[in-house]
Amino acid sequence: MKFIASLKLCSAAAFMVFAGQVSQAAEPIAIGTVLSVTGPASYIGEPEAKTLKLYVDRINAEGGVLGRPLKLVVYDDVSDANKARTFATRLVESDHVVAMVGGSTTGTTMAMIPVFQRAKIPFMSLAGSVNIIEPVKKEIFKSPHTDRMACERVLEDMKARGLTKIALIAGTDGFGISMREQCKKVVTNYGISLVSDETYGAQDTDMTPQLTKIKATPGVQAIFNTGASGQGPAILTRNYGQLGMQSIPLYQNNGVASKDYIKLSGRASEGVRLPVPALLVASKLPDSDPQKNVLISYTDTYQKAYSEPVSAFGGGAYDGLMMVVDAIKAAKSAAPDAIRDALEKTDGFIGTAGIVHMSPTDHLGLSTKAFKLVEVKAGDWSLVGQ
Repeated sequence: MKFIASLKLCSAAAFMVFAGQVSQAAEPIAIGTVLSVTGPASYIGEPEAKTLKLYVDRINAEGGVLGRPLKLVVYDDVSDANKARTFATRLVESDHVVAMVGGSTTGTTMAMIPVFQRAKIPFMSLAGSVNIIEPVKKEIFKSPHTDRMACERVLEDMKARGLTKIALIAGTDGFGISMREQCKKVVTNYGISLVSDETYGAQDTDMTPQLTKIKATPGVQAIFNTGASGQGPAILTRNYGQLGMQSIPLYQNNGVASKDYIKLSGRASEGVRLPVPALLVASKLPDSDPQKNVLISYTDTYQKAYSEPVSAFGGGAYDGLMMVVDAIKAAKSAAPDAIRDALEKTDGFIGTAGIVHMSPTDHLGLSTKAFKLVEVKAGDWSLVGQ
């Protein structure tokens, strides 16, 4: 909570993160970030901010990058897209950053993209929508899986379970809207039909009316929520339990992949399935898994520093930062255009989200195979099929 309190004091102004043992005579490499550390999406932005600070400190303590310290310029957009755009402009015009790692939500990311495109500064987004990187935009990249990939992973599991008639319920946040659109595009590819389609607002505190409609829909066999903003998914899950709907499987999306969701949902979350990055089930993976060492290292480092569980969102921040750092090293330059070109050549980077293979036509470099499907059991994630 002290971390959040300190950021609240800085929501209208940046604070700089330096660490220790690199020569202060060397010109710092300024990397910007705009995150939703407070506001409805704080459950995403807080672990992202903590991760970036932690690893910038570690990198600087180990000598920096190209013999220069990193300077992390952080703004808290309080989950507001307009503020995010204002801070993005400040990063470009006043802070002179050479790269951007941030954008906690789809809404804030989409608001900032034009700023970094005009400035020709590489932007590594930490948000989920496929629309961030499709169509490909020269300066724009992202580290976490896309909403469409999450839809496809869920639909694969539904098909395997013989579920052919489903209800969609979507949040009206940027991620929820985008994922809803993507799911509707691909659902028929899996022999599944959509028999109910409901929405809820970011500020809604009761989804009982929508769930009651779904419950009354003839033949509905499963429910899939695409919203990820604030407490909406947890409220939905609690209402689902209160209505006694557990006979209809409930699926959530990867944007809900946080232990806070389980805690806020209570017993009603038992049996809920969702696609998650391997980070959340690192200890359950075989030693032969190529990601395991990276996952365990990040988990141990984060938990030692903050005494709290890791989340997929912090993992996405780790991946984004380290890919940018690797690009600076590969380019042997901190010039924005050189970083951009090197990012596009990222091939074989092992991160918390998967093994990344980018190209000029793919600024993400992940496939659905990078997802693990989990089910909530006894208040924890359990790998489906194990």
